[in-house]
Formats: sequence, C-alpha cells, structure tokens
Amino acid sequence: MSQKISSPSHSNSSSSSKHDSRQDSWEIVEGLRGGLSNIQEPEKQAGYMLKKRKWPMKGWHKRFFYLDKGILKYAKCAADVEKGKLHGCIDVGLSVMAIKKKAKCIDLDAEENIYHLKIKSQELFDEWVSKLRHHRLYRQNEIAMFPHEKTLFHPHYPPTSSPTIPDSQSIRKVTPWDICISAGSIRLHASNPNLSSVDLTNEKTYHEPLDSPVDVSKLQEDFCRVANNREFCHSKLVLVMYLFIRMMHLIILPQFLHFWLRIDGSRPLVHQVSNESRASITESLSEFFDAQEVLLSASSSENEPSDDDSYISDISDNVSMENFSNEVENERLDTGGTNGGSQEQRRSCLPSPSPNTSNISLWNILKNNIGKDLSKVAMPVQLNEPLNTLQRLCEELEYSELLDKAAHTQDPFERMVYIATFAVSGYASSHYRAGGKPFNPVLGETYECDRPDKGFRYVAEQVSHHPPISACHAESKNYIFWQDVRWRNKFWGKSMEIVPVGTTHVVLPGFGDHYEWNKVTSCIHNILSGQRWIEHYGEISIKNSNSEKCQCKVTFIKAKYWNSSMNEVEGAVTDHKGKVVHKLFGKWHEGMYCGSPPSATCIWRTNPMPPDYEQYYGFTKFAMELNELDPLTKPLLPPTDTRLRFDQRLLEEGNIESAEMQKQRIEQLQRERRRVLEENHMTHQPRFFQKSKDDTWVSNNTYWELRKDPGFSNLDCPVLW
Repeated sequence: MSQKISSPSHSNSSSSSKHDSRQDSWEIVEGLRGGLSNIQEPEKQAGYMLKKRKWPMKGWHKRFFYLDKGILKYAKCAADVEKGKLHGCIDVGLSVMAIKKKAKCIDLDAEENIYHLKIKSQELFDEWVSKLRHHRLYRQNEIAMFPHEKTLFHPHYPPTSSPTIPDSQSIRKVTPWDICISAGSIRLHASNPNLSSVDLTNEKTYHEPLDSPVDVSKLQEDFCRVANNREFCHSKLVLVMYLFIRMMHLIILPQFLHFWLRIDGSRPLVHQVSNESRASITESLSEFFDAQEVLLSASSSENEPSDDDSYISDISDNVSMENFSNEVENERLDTGGTNGGSQEQRRSCLPSPSPNTSNISLWNILKNNIGKDLSKVAMPVQLNEPLNTLQRLCEELEYSELLDKAAHTQDPFERMVYIATFAVSGYASSHYRAGGKPFNPVLGETYECDRPDKGFRYVAEQVSHHPPISACHAESKNYIFWQDVRWRNKFWGKSMEIVPVGTTHVVLPGFGDHYEWNKVTSCIHNILSGQRWIEHYGEISIKNSNSEKCQCKVTFIKAKYWNSSMNEVEGAVTDHKGKVVHKLFGKWHEGMYCGSPPSATCIWRTNPMPPDYEQYYGFTKFAMELNELDPLTKPLLPPTDTRLRFDQRLLEEGNIESAEMQKQRIEQLQRERRRVLEENHMTHQPRFFQKSKDDTWVSNNTYWELRKDPGFSNLDCPVLW
C-alpha cells in the first residue's frame, strides 16, 4: 500500500502538542448559570501565593491569602490578616477569573484592578483553582439571593461572630473593613455574563451609576440603620464617618458646586473635594481603607497602596482665574506653510453618526481570548471608528502649538514644561473614545497630514505586521517629531489593557534639544456591560539626550476607589541635582497648570468638543478632519493612503454591511501578499521609513520629495485594497 499511515507515536505526539497548547492558553472560568441554585457553603482556604508586584517594581512577591465565602483577602502574613491589616480584598463573585494551567497562573479582573497570581506547586494550584471556583459560584448565588444586602453588609457575617483563618484559635470581632467589604458592589457586573439577562429575583436590582438618586437614598437609609444598630457600637463612629463623607460627596457637594457654577459660569462643574478634605479623609480612614489599590502601570496591572497618598487639588475651582495665562490658547506662531494641495475650509461633522452596537455580543468574541493579544482577533466593523492607528498617532499633534511655544522659550526649564504638557495633551482626545477601536493598518499602508494652519506636515507608515508597528514623522520650521509604536492589547475579562512600547522623540533645532519619553498604560473598563470608560496610568519620564540640565517626570494617577476624582496628572521639572524647579498638575482631559494653587498658571486647556460629539464616535474637531478627502488633496496622495481605504470610508458614511465585506476582503488580500512573500523567502521593505542604529524606525526623508516630483501617480505603488 502506498498510503502512509501515521505511527502511534506520531499520533500521540500530535495529541500531546494540542494538549500542551490548551494548557498554555488562558481559560475563562464559567460562573453561575440559569439562576438561583442550592450551593453548599465552601470551606475556607488560606495560604501563600505569588502576586505581581506594584509599579515601578517588577517581578512577584509572596503574600498570604485568605478565602472565605467568596471574599479573598491578602496581607503580608497570616497574623496581619487576623489583625485586619490587609493589603487588599477581592470579591471573587464579581470578578472575571481566568487560569493558565501550564504556567500555574490565576488572573482576577475585578474591574477596578486586575490581580495577577501565581503558584509554584501544581498540587496547590489545582487546590486553589478548585476552591476559587466553588467560592465564586457560592458568592454569585449569594449576590443573586441578597441584591440589597450586598451593597453594605455581608449577609453571612453576623455581628456576633467573624471569619477566622482555618486552624486558628484566635477569634476577632467584625471590623468596619468586614462590614464595608462589599460597599462598592452595587450591581452584579459582567463577571458572569450568563446572569446579565436573567431576572434572578422579584426585587429590584440596582443598575444606576454610583451617584444616582437611588444610591443616595440608599446611603441615607444605611446611615440611619447603622447609626441606630447597637450591636455595631464598637465601629459606629468609623461607619458613621464613612457614610457621612459619602453623603456629603453625593448630596451636599454637588449642590454647592451647582450653586457656584451659577455664580461663575466660567468654572466647570467638577465633582471632587478639596485637597484639605482629601487629606483628612485619608488620615481618618487609612486604618481601614489602606487596602485599596491605587496605582497601576505597564509593568503591573494591580498594585498595593502607595505610601505617598497625595491628591491634586480641585483644579477648576481652586486656581484663581485671574492667574490663568491665555497666551497659549488659540495662539499660532508664524510657522509658515507647506507645499500645495491643502484645503482652507475643513469639515466640522462626519457624514453619518456612529452605528448601534447593542446587538453585538462582545463576550462571545472575547471569552476565548483572555490574556491574549487582541490585535490578532477579528472584530466586527461596527466596533471600529472611521480612523486608523496611523491617524490616531497624528492626533497627538492636535496641540502642536505647545511645541511651537517651547521652540520660542529661552529658559530650558520652561521649555521642559511645554514639552511635558505636550506629552500629556496627546491623551486628551481619548476621553470620549472608549466605545470604539481604530482600524488596524495593513502592511505598507500610509497616511499624510499637511496642515499649513498648524505649521506642520506629517507622514506615517505601517512598517511591520507581526508585530504591528506604526512609524510616523512630522516636521515644521520649529520642531521635528517622530516615533514608532507597537501595542500589546490584553483582555482580562472586564477590562482591556493597552500597553504601548516605543519612544517618542521631539527635536528643537533652535536649541539643539532632543527630548525623549515613553507612553503610559491605558485601560478600558466595562468592556462587556455598563458605561465604558478609559483611564491612563503610569509614569512618563522625559529627558533631553543632549543636555543633563533638566528632566521631568509626569505621573498619571490611577483613580481611587473611594474618590470620584479621576484623570489626574502631576509632575515635576527638576535640575541635574534633582531639585524641583517647576511643579505641574492637572487633568489629561481638561488642562495642565504650572505652580501651586491658587497662583498656578494655566499652560494648556482642551478645545471645546463639537456639537453632538457623542453621536459621532466622540471625535474632537481635529479628529473629524483627519479622514476628510478633499478634491485638492486626492490627486496628490499615494494609493496606499488611509483615506482611500474602502472599508473605513464606508463605515464613515454609515454603510455597515458593505464596510464589513470590504474589511474582510482587504484582510484576505493582506494574507495573500504575506503568503507570496513567505513562499519567495522575501521580507517587506517599508518605502518611507528605515531602521536606525538603535533599531527604531525613522523617516528616510523621501515622501514629500516624491510627492512633488515625479508624483505618486507616476510611481509603481502596491495595491492594498
């Protein structure tokens, strides 16, 4: 017989390979299905596990974990857990749980934080996974049975007893931490999508946001109930203080700010307390709330409390309007124009509003991709916005006047202030953009942006597909800007982390300055349900590679769990000895200030959003202009320019069905081009960028010359779509 039969060893090898592949991938742990059930109370579990360390430290450290009725507490040792000196607390029932068997890793996405755990022993790993599964189901069933009690009291922590570590003789009383352990769990989140569409009880389940009138009245009821409960008299003072602060924040403060807004219409309504109030809150409640995780970064998704629990003051209300510097706003220095074909009048609205995506089940798409890079996962075109990554990078130049200002500032420390503010301003446009993702550029795709009104011209190219790398270059008579960026996108069950890798460069030829800085981690929350929102966290370190005279560090602060203040940024410009010369603070979606309140100077404020921006992908006016294709520019573009891409153009025009068909066709064409290259042992060579000595992509300075002569219409260009 000529047919070759596989040997048993070969079959076993193939089967083993598939098994190893499954072991090496993330597996989502299923939650409660089909409604209420009779789940036996699980046994307590305690022991040591490795937990990823907080930023800026790397690696793992050992922590003692104690699991009881679906609540996972951890501290440095068992004695600290017994004393209530906790580092953190996780409601397993409200978390998405994923495991990687081969690496013996457990990830818990609790929405506010992502916890990465690891166990060395296979036996202990299996034991913890089994216990966590049981406790998670038990806790989810408990939440379904007690939809109201879960908001403040743990139904199984009676006032006369308290949880203890197994085999321990010491019994401690309930602490305010035990009582308030579930205070933030207002609703059953998307940790278990199977429950999201099931009516588990006749009682009303709260789906309103935290600051809703329902929650305010609930807090009032809880305040009275706790204050009159004699069985909790030993912790009454702290509880009353906590609830009083929350009521002040939710009821009195917004009314006061609303009244203040009516008096001074120039001040935006910001729901946050003053610096002094935050300090007193932190001191009073630090004993019980020091377990909250406060700072995340690219090196660690979850962290322990920082020793420096400082807050930024209420920027909009504490900084005197008389001290605002309006020199930067609307200022355009005479930066000259660029070569022809640029339009004078630009559009202020998109052709069609964003589509309805409520009929798309993200869970079905993402449930098998926990912990994976989502850049390789195909998404429906409705989840995109009609811009791609090359254009997104151009959005970082929306406030390029800050670079112009830096180029005309003699003092090196003040120049660093403008450079740092420019680095922050690049995140402003993302504030209303958590609902969509940019198109992934295909290999060889390009984009140009010629803006005489802003004094710069910009070109970008997709220089690599695996890994996806986008390179861009912009120049004006005042500065040169370039970067190459690659992203690692990880989905953890409720949230998605976007970790950029690469360095941003700005050169000011007039002073010989060459600034370099990194990007921070971004995280989109409520991926599966609720209102999606984005935050950025981590530290930007800015240095001038041609001078050690000054440097700057800017920290994007992780939102506090018990504080409504969000999107805060603080930084400092220091001299070569580390002495602080300028202090910076602000919010990345509002503005940045230099100095100390109330005499701080406004360095930058965001432009107003266009009318009905919510209906048009949350785009700023600058973003709306990026994909516009005017008759003057079209003949000058190479056929690889993003604005000529069919699927993106059709989505912008509201033709979803045709956009999806074109998207699939363009992706298939890319796969075919890649196969041809592989068969011929060839590699793609970018046309307008080249590798530098430090292995980064830089412009080869040919784009604008070729555009002028002989023109792209006279050149041989690849067919991408």
